[in-house]
Amino acid sequence: MQAAKMKGGGSKVKGRDLTFILIVLVCTTIIMLSWDRTPLLLSASLLPAKDLFLSFLPSIQFAEVSPNLTDMEKKDKVVFTEAAGQEDQAAEKAPSLREAAEGDPNQSLNMTSQGAVDENTSEVGDKRVCNYGKGKWVRDDNVPLYSGFDCKQWLAPGWACRTMPRTDFSYEMLRWQPKDCQLQRFNGDEFLKRMQGKTIAFVGDSLGGEQFQSLMCMITRGLERNDVLDVGSEYGFTIPNENGRPDGWAYRFTTTNTTVLHHWSACLCDLEPIVTEDPNQRHHYYAMHLDRPPAFLRENLHRIHVLVMNTAYHWTRQKLIRNRWVMHVGGVRKTNETLRTLGEAKNFTIHSVVGWVNSQLQENPQLQAFYRSISPRHFSGGDWNTGGSCDNTTPRYVGKEVVEAVSSDHVSRSAVRGTGVKLLDITSLSSVRDEGHISRYTLTAKPGVQDCLHWCLPGVPDTWNEILVAQIK
Repeated sequence: MQAAKMKGGGSKVKGRDLTFILIVLVCTTIIMLSWDRTPLLLSASLLPAKDLFLSFLPSIQFAEVSPNLTDMEKKDKVVFTEAAGQEDQAAEKAPSLREAAEGDPNQSLNMTSQGAVDENTSEVGDKRVCNYGKGKWVRDDNVPLYSGFDCKQWLAPGWACRTMPRTDFSYEMLRWQPKDCQLQRFNGDEFLKRMQGKTIAFVGDSLGGEQFQSLMCMITRGLERNDVLDVGSEYGFTIPNENGRPDGWAYRFTTTNTTVLHHWSACLCDLEPIVTEDPNQRHHYYAMHLDRPPAFLRENLHRIHVLVMNTAYHWTRQKLIRNRWVMHVGGVRKTNETLRTLGEAKNFTIHSVVGWVNSQLQENPQLQAFYRSISPRHFSGGDWNTGGSCDNTTPRYVGKEVVEAVSSDHVSRSAVRGTGVKLLDITSLSSVRDEGHISRYTLTAKPGVQDCLHWCLPGVPDTWNEILVAQIK
């Protein structure tokens, strides 16, 4: 009997063990399925609010991806690798470039790793959506679409290279030709009809401002227009900021009630004055809320129909100090101990603002949102303040195809993946246009300082707008 009892007791123990194991397996399966669907949401829900920022860092590719053609005069090479860096280097310096096609003008320039899946081309019903990142620059006698001399109503003198000492303007005579589709030639009147009663907004830094001014010149063909109203006051753009300029510009074409605007938001996040009672503090400091969208977007998103966002080159320690920006997440100041590099802070902000806009799409069905990929710099032999230059004035890669399976801007690509925000991918096609920068010809040039970041207008940003317009529904 004793032996029988012991045997029965053992069976009960094994049964309990098996039941427990089955419960563990079921729970584990549920957790794994939840993680596969919403990994960030699940992990974030297990952390206190103050740790949410750091919870994002491991799951996002934080390598800086600012493409920069270095030593082109010596190497004549084009293609990307990821960059690694610390602090300002991560935010400003760009990756080196791998070897590209040489000799045969029909040979391709491969901007991505071999075997990559083409994420920019998809099927919608029976219609194939174009990957505008693949293609080549071709000569065209029908461009530019406006004159840098004539578009004085909208074009800043500092970007109108026709008014500068530069003598080679062959960069104006190129058109981007996608590989597997046609890019419709821009027509200002047709664009205004498509955008009747609508607003297109560029929100970002000075390169976003260039794209805005480019579009204004494209719409008007660079000619004076009397049917355009300055409506900046409707968006709070009339009060100059500390730099003596408004926070944006907004113009309305009265014939179609179409508004085109640019809001200056260099960091693409919310800036809030830090109130202090210190009588010795002469200037305000600003809380730079990395996890909040700019106040302009929160207040005006409901009346925007096409939104184009960008941020890039203001994420340096020097500019944070000069602008008196202090980084915050969750309403709490973040110090160097909690932010490993400024590049990580920038990349977190891009993911944050794209995520916020995506969360607002259902409430704003009129909105089409784009995030523009990074515009490449072309400093050679140094940086902007260390003798870097971009002296080439002749297009080098005419007729050579840029074959891009996915965007070479990995951070922007990652930010929009799985959202309703589209990627306006201009990085690789712009990377082969080193001759299109303002270079040493700027009107305010100082000895040894060149502008290899901003573009001559008319120029490369006009193509950005043609690709944008082609994707507006």
